[in-house]
Amino acid sequence: MKIVGFELNGGLRLGVIEGDTVIDLQAVDAKAPNDLGAWLRNNNGDLKPLAELAKKAPAAARRPLKGIKFALPVAHPGKIVCLGLNYLDHVKEGPSRDNIPKFPSLFFRMLSSIVAHEAPIIRPLASIQLDYEAELVAVVGRRARHLTIANAFSCIAGYSCANEGSVREYQRHTTQWNMGKNFDNSGSFGPWMVSADELPPGGKGLKIQSRLNGNVMQSDNTGNMMFPLAEILVYVTTGMTLEPGDIILTGTPSGVGHARKPNPVWMKHGDVCEIDIEGIGVLRNPIADEKP
Repeated sequence: MKIVGFELNGGLRLGVIEGDTVIDLQAVDAKAPNDLGAWLRNNNGDLKPLAELAKKAPAAARRPLKGIKFALPVAHPGKIVCLGLNYLDHVKEGPSRDNIPKFPSLFFRMLSSIVAHEAPIIRPLASIQLDYEAELVAVVGRRARHLTIANAFSCIAGYSCANEGSVREYQRHTTQWNMGKNFDNSGSFGPWMVSADELPPGGKGLKIQSRLNGNVMQSDNTGNMMFPLAEILVYVTTGMTLEPGDIILTGTPSGVGHARKPNPVWMKHGDVCEIDIEGIGVLRNPIADEKP
């Protein structure tokens, strides 16, 4: 099942995609939550009530997928947990090449740093060094603490795509990456969430690519993560409780712009960046300069 957030008449809506149409769940039941996170909280991560509501949809609740204004798949994630340095070849193309991580490298993003599918990613006035990063996203469906490898995936509702855009100049100012990872509207998440039952456990074995203006920049497989999703979940929940609607970005493969030889490649005004993950879809965003 593909679950999509979108906007209509200035309001947030939630839908289920069937072919080239979207079932508008608020048009089926006006009292239905318009945020996937709320659905997950209300139903302990069970998506069956959402699917059952979609089955009741009259023709009037169906809208063409083409032309909708996309919103984030989860409108208000409580936590955006990000993993750095999770593909070995990517580690080798950066400053940590001689210090391979022994534990997951965690940092966090703010909601203000992320836009939806087809919305512009903004290159800031402060720097030209806006880099792309293709990443698999896991959406948390159930409250979880002290997970084990055996039960780790029980908390995952589904998967999506992210462009974990990074302003490299500011990322490198200190050993803490948060400034370079949290410029307003510098990354993206979407276009929808695919329920976990439609993909391999942990999203393992999926082809992942980034394309800039149609040119393949990154191409790898999620099976090559140094810390697979189960290990990430066990590590994170050792110390913090994951809540329904939290999202986890699982790291990017090699091929990022800062490592390009002989000259780095930065996203710039007028570019289009696409993140393509097998079984999920294509997250597409134009790039625009911040206005003075």
